[in-house]
Amino acid sequence: QYSLFKYGDKSVAKDFGTALAQGYIDQFGDELLQRDKIILLPSPYHSIPTASNFLSLYFKAQLNQFLYVHGKSALIESKIHRNHTYTNDYGKLNYEQRVKLISNDTYHLDKSFIENNYCIFIDDIRITGSHEFIIKRILGANNIQGTFRFVYYAELVNHEIPANIENYFNYFAVKTIEHVIDVTNRESFQFNTRIVKKILGSSADEFQLVLQQVPTHKLQDLLSLAISNNYHQIDEYQGNIQNLHSHVSLQQNETG
Repeated sequence: QYSLFKYGDKSVAKDFGTALAQGYIDQFGDELLQRDKIILLPSPYHSIPTASNFLSLYFKAQLNQFLYVHGKSALIESKIHRNHTYTNDYGKLNYEQRVKLISNDTYHLDKSFIENNYCIFIDDIRITGSHEFIIKRILGANNIQGTFRFVYYAELVNHEIPANIENYFNYFAVKTIEHVIDVTNRESFQFNTRIVKKILGSSADEFQLVLQQVPTHKLQDLLSLAISNNYHQIDEYQGNIQNLHSHVSLQQNETG
């Protein structure tokens, strides 16, 4: 389930997000009801949401139901902006490599928006805590005050297990381009950063299978998302994006 979730199956995101919200309500429900303003901050992204943003979507819906029943205001969603993108597979890295990689990124929080508020930072899994470390560092560097909760669906608590165990989870059900195509063609599918990078980083032969077996409307979405995240400016992706653009243009001409 986790592997399918990471590659865009929103039905699993719904299960995870709803369960996580109910667990949060059970543990922190009274705390939530004492707050007039609660801000939800999903994991950072530039233009293409991460898988955990879809988990956050259902987490938010479940918490809002709880707040509604108790006559409280709904959650307010904010965004952690990021301006840098990379082709590295994050799940393969250890703690030091992760911190070094994302330290080169540019994260932005709206201080005036979250200052002195109750903020829930949500992500799907905590392996090393490197993202949490970076966010806390930004909060401290900008002297942002408030109540901050870091919430995860899962956490690696045995630190004798290497951090790249995350890759075992990520690829458990999605190993080949055929698996990628199967997930992409599901009714419950929505593109996220991981699967976009996986498709764009595939070999030329693998990419031809995607062009042949994925519906045109989804390929159009893929192209729009790739451009929006500036993936067309990354050398490793340029060839496939050019082929994708040609294919989509041809399909549009044939149907238009």
